[in-house]
Amino acid sequence: MAPNSMSFPMFFVMFSIAFPVVVTVTFMYRNSSFGLFEGYSEGNLQRGTSQNVTTAAERLPNVTETHGFQLGRAIQNTTHDSSGGKDQGNNNSTVSSGVKERQRRSQNHTSIEGRIKNNIITADDGSKIASLTSSKNDSTPAHVNLDDNDKLLGGLLTSGFDEESCISRIQSHLYRKASPHKPSPYLISKLRNYEEIHTRCGPNTRAYHRSMTMIEHSKNKGAATLCKYLIWTPANGLGNQMINLAATFLYAILTDRVLLVEFGKDKHGLFCEPFLNSTWILPRKSPFWNEKHIETYQILLEKDRASNSTEDLPSVLFINLQHTRSDPEKYFHCGHSQDLLQKIPLLTLQSDQYFVPSLFMNPFFNQEVTKMFPEKETVFHHLGRYLFHPSNEAWKLISDYYEAHLAKADKQIGLQIRVFSPVSTPQQAVMDLVLSCTLKHKILPQVDLQTSAGKNQTTVKAVLVASLYREYGDNLKRMYRKNPTLSGEVIKVYQPSHEEHQKYNDNKHNMKAWIDMYLLSLSDELVTTSLSTFGYVAQGLGNLKPWLLYKLVNNETHFPPCERDFSSEPCYHFPPKHYCNGEPLKDIVSSFPYLRPCKDFRVGLKMVKDSI
Repeated sequence: MAPNSMSFPMFFVMFSIAFPVVVTVTFMYRNSSFGLFEGYSEGNLQRGTSQNVTTAAERLPNVTETHGFQLGRAIQNTTHDSSGGKDQGNNNSTVSSGVKERQRRSQNHTSIEGRIKNNIITADDGSKIASLTSSKNDSTPAHVNLDDNDKLLGGLLTSGFDEESCISRIQSHLYRKASPHKPSPYLISKLRNYEEIHTRCGPNTRAYHRSMTMIEHSKNKGAATLCKYLIWTPANGLGNQMINLAATFLYAILTDRVLLVEFGKDKHGLFCEPFLNSTWILPRKSPFWNEKHIETYQILLEKDRASNSTEDLPSVLFINLQHTRSDPEKYFHCGHSQDLLQKIPLLTLQSDQYFVPSLFMNPFFNQEVTKMFPEKETVFHHLGRYLFHPSNEAWKLISDYYEAHLAKADKQIGLQIRVFSPVSTPQQAVMDLVLSCTLKHKILPQVDLQTSAGKNQTTVKAVLVASLYREYGDNLKRMYRKNPTLSGEVIKVYQPSHEEHQKYNDNKHNMKAWIDMYLLSLSDELVTTSLSTFGYVAQGLGNLKPWLLYKLVNNETHFPPCERDFSSEPCYHFPPKHYCNGEPLKDIVSSFPYLRPCKDFRVGLKMVKDSI
């Protein structure tokens, strides 16, 4: 028994020594096998190849050039997800070879596959970033992910989102050219600061419930609250709403307020949530949803409550800045008005205007917005790409249509046709205007009327028509199908939807409008109709200076048929009419050198470079 009694302690000692050694060796061996490409996936290194990629054309049955992809049918068969959550039917985790080829051809900067050579990754300027293989004397792996800066739009977007909850947030950069306008470091810092406020004070937080309770119980007496809020309420069509929402968000940033939006069923499933770990949607149970019994900004001005005392100020104020007001912006752009409004914890704002220029005119905000946007003509371009990410439902429809019809074209032309007075404006007059503009400026090629035989046509241009009326797309299709072009180009014409008339408070209509706007924003060249906010959204998101079609209202001709815009910014149609001292505002350019009259609406104002 003695020998056996000694064997167990000896075995235990040997095991205690050997086991850690085995574990350590195993761990080192395993790490050496995968540590080299940490930060990369096989998909990252294979970007630009067509292996194991299923194109949208293969996924979608019965897609033809003539009839296009029927968005209405697709929308009816897709499950809504208002939060931009994971769509169980979305197979869009990979991007087609057509999109990658399009990205390779059109991007202004060199893509990653062009920067990996001889296992060396280089930056755009040719400088070495890292080696994909280690030297014999250096076992440290390279931790590089060149996609992150592109996906986050140069720091405009924050990281940390569940990528599956909003696929467009991580894929959108693959579908358009890299923007030459980078967000300023100050804008990025202001966005991160706003996100912190929204996380702390947004819906479902303790600070939100405490602040809203105080505001509700003292809304006619004034209150000092932990957080301040700005509730956005919609007005007019989706284009108006989006440009105004971007302006309202900027106002929220400048005033340290939490932006909350009244999204009804008509916007269900259009956008992803823009703020990390929070929502921007005002809860339907809020007592301030469609609250009408609150004091208005106009009444406040009439009472001339410009003192520093908060005793007579309400806790809630309604600001109506719609263009239907006789003087909607009266003194809103003035410092004393903003000093007054700063003391009110909850503002409800309703407008259909892009009032960003008035924030630059305001001495209360001018220095801040100038630091945020040193390139003053990029406000909507940055804020629009920050706020408006298509939900998974919308993104599947957008990306499928793009990949099936547009991705492999050598050039994409966006053509947005708005008819303001369809009863008094003949279709032929509109069509003549469109052709006069596009042919004159060589946006579209002339057709060869002498022959129907094709030439050596190798270059393909895809024309995306966005209009309520299908006749305009059909006319262009017939024109380029019947005869070859003098230039030898192949012209493919597509029109995703044709609703016949604008519908308000209609979810499916808004979905089609959002898809059309986004697809237009991916164009290389854009033609839009004057005064159309639909076109403003597309040009702002895509950083495009469009050709502006003259606004026809009857059977007429106009020369020139179109003009090239000088900025991608939306036009502020009804700006202030008075200086803050009450004097009429006549010479806007001499007072504000970064503002110019809009080309499509001369009484309107648009942001430009100081030096233009």
